[in-house]
Amino acid sequence: MATPLSDPSPSPLRTVAVVGLGTMGTGIAEVLAKAGREVVGIDISETQAAKCVAALESSTARGVERGRLTEQDRAEILARFRTSADLRAAADADLVIEVAPESYEVKQQIFRELDGIVRPETILATGTNALSVTRLAADSARPERVLGLHFFNPAPAMRLVEVVSSVLTAPAAVTAVTDLALDLGKEPVAVGDRPGFVADGLLFGYLNQAAAMYEAKYASREDIDAAMRLGCGLPMGPLALLDLIGVDTARTVLEAMYAASRDRLHAPAPILKQLSEAGLTGRKAGRGFYTYEAPGSGTVVPDALTPLEDGSPAAGREVRSVGVAGSGTMASGIAEVFAKAGYEVVLAARSEEKAQAAKARIGKSLARSVDKGRMTDEAAAQTLERITATGTYDDFADVDLAVEAVAEDLEVKRQLFAALDKVCKPGAVLATTTSSLPVVACARATSRPQDVIGMHFFNPAPAMKLVEVVRTVLTADDVHATVREVCGRIRKHAVDCGDRAGFIVNALLFPYLNNAIKMVQEHYASLDDIDAAMKLGGGYPMGPFELLDVVGLDVSLAIEKVLHREFRDPGLAPAPLLEHLVAAGCLGRKTGRGFREYAKR
Repeated sequence: MATPLSDPSPSPLRTVAVVGLGTMGTGIAEVLAKAGREVVGIDISETQAAKCVAALESSTARGVERGRLTEQDRAEILARFRTSADLRAAADADLVIEVAPESYEVKQQIFRELDGIVRPETILATGTNALSVTRLAADSARPERVLGLHFFNPAPAMRLVEVVSSVLTAPAAVTAVTDLALDLGKEPVAVGDRPGFVADGLLFGYLNQAAAMYEAKYASREDIDAAMRLGCGLPMGPLALLDLIGVDTARTVLEAMYAASRDRLHAPAPILKQLSEAGLTGRKAGRGFYTYEAPGSGTVVPDALTPLEDGSPAAGREVRSVGVAGSGTMASGIAEVFAKAGYEVVLAARSEEKAQAAKARIGKSLARSVDKGRMTDEAAAQTLERITATGTYDDFADVDLAVEAVAEDLEVKRQLFAALDKVCKPGAVLATTTSSLPVVACARATSRPQDVIGMHFFNPAPAMKLVEVVRTVLTADDVHATVREVCGRIRKHAVDCGDRAGFIVNALLFPYLNNAIKMVQEHYASLDDIDAAMKLGGGYPMGPFELLDVVGLDVSLAIEKVLHREFRDPGLAPAPLLEHLVAAGCLGRKTGRGFREYAKR
């Protein structure tokens, strides 16, 4: 008999019923059975139940083949799992997890029927990621025993489980389910009841903005996806991920989020409705943002929107030598990249001393590459020889491409471009590495705005593969072609975007980071739980607060302000908590304290 919820010891939850045996329900049933639970899988479709059994048989057979299970283990797991088409099969369950379609009517009907079937102490969990747990609980005869248990797909592989409490949920129910999640080898995070919870609440806003960016024809689907994979280290680009999740599913989640938040960033981009209503719902339909080999396939095939292999119709200008202006980490990294690719590089700073210090930094970086076996001593020496350090921009007189990487201050950059305009020869391409300032403002500081373009490298430049190539309305076609060709020679992946705040990566990344700060500010979830949720549930290499502290809170705030000023969307206004931390001098790792405290170096 199950332990009453009033008992201080947590319920072992030995018998679990899973209602709904689609992909998610099947995965949850597998996790439970492998962890020693008696599992009853319930689905009104006998075909679906049979598919679930077959999937469990196949999964456990692979486990035996790979040496992870013995034949006896497999037999015991299969013996612990049975299926039924009748909800009454849940009568003896200690916990029922429903993973039925995302519909209040469907889920409420299941909960009403379960009220008359299960024991008084049984916990009822919903697997929803879009609907209100509170609303589902209020309709139940046992609201204190209803909570959310949100697994991530595929459930056997994904470690995150969000445990969702409503204002009605008994703490002992939360404890029992949290203990179960730990026993399943999962990482439970405690969250309150609002659409999307933590992971999807942050993820779907970002996906929605990517869809809107594509719909506005700001950048191609391929460039948006490549930018977020290569610029942020994400496992998938946002549009490919929308196709995997299902465009219709994403639209449903966003509708629920918008109904709760009224934040325009959550209002589904119109293209999601258009694709959904046309039946172009992603991989499952064989077509969504991309076209696939067949319904259910993950193999993308070319279609009418696929870019041509030959790229730009214009021929680029010849580039043999490159000038890099600046002496910081980004300038020295960019100079190293060009020198490694065989270009003669002039590295100019405000003084000879600063320029030599930047060249010395490059020498140390090359020495590390030699130590790690990535290049020979001879290659490192040749690379360093190609770099001429100087304290005057006059030495840019013969360069074919000048790249500025000075402070992110528009007046400083404008003054530099005015100087480059006087020094550089006619036909030289002038590029800015700005991440947030208008490229056209730099161009207008010269007498040759057609020769000015953005080349936004990512830090550290030698390691990061992405360069955002930013055209202004004045940039010449052959200048754009030149920079694309140069990116190929320095082995970087170029993505095209227009001259608007944030370009691709920062325009999608920083609203997501800002929304994470708002979650903490509103006491919805802790820093640690949010970071864990995005790493474990979204496959992000760093949680949002880890990333903010690395980037610098002052830098993040400056970018947020630029985005808010450009797009005028209230949802993009910097979170007050971010402003307060910056005002207090808590800027992240560089000051020893940001969202977290760091040991002094």
